[in-house]
Amino acid sequence: MKPFIFLFLFFFTLQSNAQNTTIAAGEKLVFSASYNMSGLLTDIAEVKMETSEIKTSKNTLLRLKCTATSYKNWDNFFKIRDLYESYVNPKTLTPYLYKRDIDEGGYYKFMQYKYSHLSKLVKSLKRKKNTDGTYWEENKTVKIGASTKDIVSTLYGIRNLDIHKANPGDQQEFTILFDNKEIALNIKYIGKETIQTKIGNKECYKLAISLKGNNLLKGDNSNLIWLTADANKVPVYAKFKIPVGNGELKILSATGLKN
Repeated sequence: MKPFIFLFLFFFTLQSNAQNTTIAAGEKLVFSASYNMSGLLTDIAEVKMETSEIKTSKNTLLRLKCTATSYKNWDNFFKIRDLYESYVNPKTLTPYLYKRDIDEGGYYKFMQYKYSHLSKLVKSLKRKKNTDGTYWEENKTVKIGASTKDIVSTLYGIRNLDIHKANPGDQQEFTILFDNKEIALNIKYIGKETIQTKIGNKECYKLAISLKGNNLLKGDNSNLIWLTADANKVPVYAKFKIPVGNGELKILSATGLKN
């Protein structure tokens, strides 16, 4: 089973080498995540996307933090406590450090990436829990492409793309590093659509996502995201279809936006 929050973050994954003019510290987006349970879409978890400024001895970084927490009435059935975060250059969103800490129904995994962009290498640390409660670790160096990033830094990168210049049907392929493997995905611009959300009626860019050489996502144009067609490009709605079912992600609130 793919980690829960990965299925939702996946729909916000693109890359951009442009200057960051959209994301600032102090932004907070809150979503409800639902899954098809016996034919009914049921809210099972809350997903948060938050940004903050982090000062080190040498630099000031932007922390991009994504969490998923199951609602209390679902904890006894399938408890979810997931954390994904990336520490990036505030001007370019280039990542320096990535961490992933997931705990889902007793399944635990920790991943950490330290980037060396000049050499196109990532130092990876993986930690998992054994059945007896002990842990094992694996250290590995992974070769990556020049534009490959982690899922968190790339999901924020989409909001700096000039989507307003795209024509319906335009497509582009991008790459993320997940579980020490590069994954290629294709993004297709469908067009504009106005939808009703918890933060009002929003004119949005509608995008379709598909994977290359992977069957995680099912259906033609069944995996979709809607980003507000404004300077913030806030993700407000997503639909996904996988081999074992389908689900949705809906925005509940958006505060601290830059524009």
